[in-house]
Formats: sequence, structure tokens, C-alpha cells
Amino acid sequence: MSGHSHWATIKHKKAAADAKKGKAFSKVVKLIMAAAKRGGGDPKTNLKLAYALEEGRACNLPKDTVEKAIKKGTGELEGVSYEEVTYEGYGPGGIAVMADALTDNLNRTVSEIRKIFESKGGKMGDRNCVSFMFEKKGILLIPKGTLDDDKAMELGLEIGAEDVQPIDDGYEVTCAAGDFGSVVNALKARKIEPTSAAVPRIAKDRIPLDAEKARKALNLMEALEEHDDVNEVASNFDLPAGFTE
Repeated sequence: MSGHSHWATIKHKKAAADAKKGKAFSKVVKLIMAAAKRGGGDPKTNLKLAYALEEGRACNLPKDTVEKAIKKGTGELEGVSYEEVTYEGYGPGGIAVMADALTDNLNRTVSEIRKIFESKGGKMGDRNCVSFMFEKKGILLIPKGTLDDDKAMELGLEIGAEDVQPIDDGYEVTCAAGDFGSVVNALKARKIEPTSAAVPRIAKDRIPLDAEKARKALNLMEALEEHDDVNEVASNFDLPAGFTE
């Protein structure tokens, strides 16, 4: 199982628990504000905002909260201004790690992220030290419903997906980043509501890890993901066959 697929599954399971604590809500609100600030409040012309709104729907973010976040981003309402920043580095076994964050205090966040890398067996690197190892892809998780593997593959072809893979409780649909909006709309037109929809970084090549390093790598990923300012984490490792946490 690839590091991405395993981490996507973990994140999907974590989302419900995070939502209860309000952590998922606060992270998505910041995403919406930052996207609206950069590209305006119309998701039809602001693809980044469209991505953020999909994440809001996936965690059941209230409509009025979404509207306020957009208005704060565009300046119609007063609010905290967040800056987008990406941290890059290395983890156990030499894996590449990237963490996207939104912060109102760059000095605080960079210090805390560096400490996480160091405490979990990694090291934060310079800008662009590993970014060339990744590309953006649309990733959607859909429920199994009445689909079997053959029907899921057929659906993927119909909606313009690049790949469809079975996961524990449904299917993972991969598409080009630029096709994300059209794929989401094609699914909804067929009465299929994604349980998760995002445009994360996907590794171009992968590094296999043994069980010990895999556990350390997942600990680093989870520690970064748990940070309040971090909204997306990516890496390039593969888990060993039969791996259990």
C-alpha cells in the first residue's frame, strides 16, 4: 500500500474525530479565507476556493460559517489575515516530506514545525529541496454503494478520472488537478457524493520503508497534520506488505 493511500485512509477516519473537536472546521475556515483573499469569492472563477469549499462540505461546515469566511477573505468583513507557506524536509529513511500551512505568525510556525521534524527523526530543509518530487492531483473518496470494481472503473472512464482504486469502504478516484471541478460535478450529477475531495501533492516516485521506519514516518506525518496551522501533508514512502500500525 502506498504512503498516500494509507495516509488518505487515516485522514478520512480522523476527520470525524477532528470535526467533533472543531479542529477540522478551523482549518477549513482558514483555507477558505486564504483562497478568497487570493482569488476572489466566486468558486466558478477561483479554483482554489472551489477546492476549499469541497473540503468544507466533506466536514459539514455550516453554510453561514462558509459565507463569513469568504467575506473575511475578500475584505467584506474584518478578520485575521493568514499567509500561505510550505515547509519541506526529510523524514525517517530519507523520505521527502512537505507540509502546507496557513499562519498569522510566520516565526512561531516555522519554529514549531522545525521542532516537529527534529523530534520525529526528520530534518526541515530549504525551499524547493523536495517539491520537484511531487505533483498535484485531484483525489476523491467515494462510498461503495452499489458499485463493484468493474462498475467503478467504468464510472471513472465516464467522468474523466485517471485512475480508480478500491479502498476499505469505497473507492479512491484520481484525476488531473485541472479536471477536479468537472469530476466532482460529474459525480454529483450521478447522485454520488464524495466523502472526501481535495487536490493534494502526490509523489512521482516512492521510497519503500521497513516496518520500523514506516511507523516513524507515519508518526511524523501525524504530528505535522495535528499542528493547528498545517492543512496538508505529503510524503513519498511506500509501506511494507502486511504492515499494521
